[in-house]
Amino acid sequence: MNFDLKTLELAAAAAEKCDLLLVLIPEGFTPGQDALSTLAALALKNGDLLLKAGKHLQLYQVPAVAARRVILLGVGDGTARAVRQALLALGAEIKKPQTKRLVLCFAAALKAGVASAAVQAVAEASYVYTTTKSKAEARSLSRCVLGVPDAAGARPGFDCGVALVAGVEFAREWSNRPANHATPSLLADAAKTLGRLPHIQCKVHGPAQVRRLGMGAFVAVARGSEQPLRFIELRYSAAAKDQAPIVLVGKGITFDSGGISIKPAPEMDEMKFDMCGAASVLGVFRALGELQPAINVLGLIPACENLPDGRAIKPGDVVTSMSGQTIEILNTDAEGRLILCDALTYAARFKPAAVIDIATLTGACVVALAGVRSGLFANDDDLAVSLYEAGEAALDPCWRMPLDDDYADGLKSHFADMGNTAGRSGGAITAAKFLQKFVAGMRWAHLDIAGIAYKSGPAKGATGRPVGLLVHYLLAQAEAMAQQAPVAPAAPAAPAARPAAKRTGRSQGGLKRTAP
Repeated sequence: MNFDLKTLELAAAAAEKCDLLLVLIPEGFTPGQDALSTLAALALKNGDLLLKAGKHLQLYQVPAVAARRVILLGVGDGTARAVRQALLALGAEIKKPQTKRLVLCFAAALKAGVASAAVQAVAEASYVYTTTKSKAEARSLSRCVLGVPDAAGARPGFDCGVALVAGVEFAREWSNRPANHATPSLLADAAKTLGRLPHIQCKVHGPAQVRRLGMGAFVAVARGSEQPLRFIELRYSAAAKDQAPIVLVGKGITFDSGGISIKPAPEMDEMKFDMCGAASVLGVFRALGELQPAINVLGLIPACENLPDGRAIKPGDVVTSMSGQTIEILNTDAEGRLILCDALTYAARFKPAAVIDIATLTGACVVALAGVRSGLFANDDDLAVSLYEAGEAALDPCWRMPLDDDYADGLKSHFADMGNTAGRSGGAITAAKFLQKFVAGMRWAHLDIAGIAYKSGPAKGATGRPVGLLVHYLLAQAEAMAQQAPVAPAAPAAPAARPAAKRTGRSQGGLKRTAP
């Protein structure tokens, strides 16, 4: 789908030829003398239009308006959150087959984050999965024009929103694919395609290389599957070589049966979503390729299946991790932490500025936070605050959970350095405490996304979260690093050089293609 941004007042919006014109009206709206303002003022006066977010009035073939259909849409206080809520409430209208060209016109100046939120909401509302359907109709919406009072002022947010759509839809695509269409090898191939984008390189380690690295916990999980494991390493390098990278580690269990500790049959199909952490890392790199911030980022994805067969690990087995610490396998369905712990140990060799792992790790986190917020665990207060603020800005929120040392008591083992589970009580926290044993002095955060990475029921499918949170965090870090960078002195007897323009992302006009 293509997005375009243009300066468009309500008077000019009436002349826009499109299938659907959405006029977004906030509280406190002051109508002008144009046809659309007159319509809105009359509807408000008669009580036929309310401005609470999502309330709307549909009109058809309005005289003096070129659009076939017009919807006057209330957006409440006009914040990014309210605009997103309003547009998602109209998802059925946006997704209709006859809606091929959509124009969004804002009746007032935009507040912070609104342009980005609007672009993402339209993409989310119109998203269609087609990859493994023989007769599926693709997304009908081909172009969306964002009409705003000041296009130049809205450009940075618009460009960020378009890049986030590209990243989120890349993540959704690979999360939604059935496990036989998203094997570890296919996931690695998807990562390789990202190597075509600016500043991105991809390296894939196979089973022999992973064994040589000493990743005994990762290898143990993969033993029960015929699909060979893959350890994916993505690098985004757009800052100075001596700038420490931020490392993202994504859990890539492409299907999780539970192994020998097999899961119940109902809803086991949803365990194809156990690689949403990996998919979110891919999505972040897809967005970075568009935005090109001045930062170094490393993505690590341990990818394998967790299946039961004669070679699979058993409860009671002891494995040796890459760190040298031994682990008693008390439950083979607590496998995500086993592949992540080796990836965290591997991350240490890059001396990172911070390490963030992202994983659909525990059902306990779903119980604690449902499908609203990611669970955030961190050993560094500044890192935790930065991630929290990024989530709020991205409308992709998280909530910090405790990491008291007492929670690690349940991980003690009679036969190894630790067990891989501490039982049901506080399960999200004890899983985080397990991972913490492998971060050795690094600034580390863990995002448990089990509740927010995908939806069940009639709306079953991946959400693409937390791509938004992570991209906002990385952009904020890039900006902070740019401000801290020393300014080189001018050469003697030479005119003072003009400072280089700070990179804030793509600013080119025109259409943006966002399909994965």
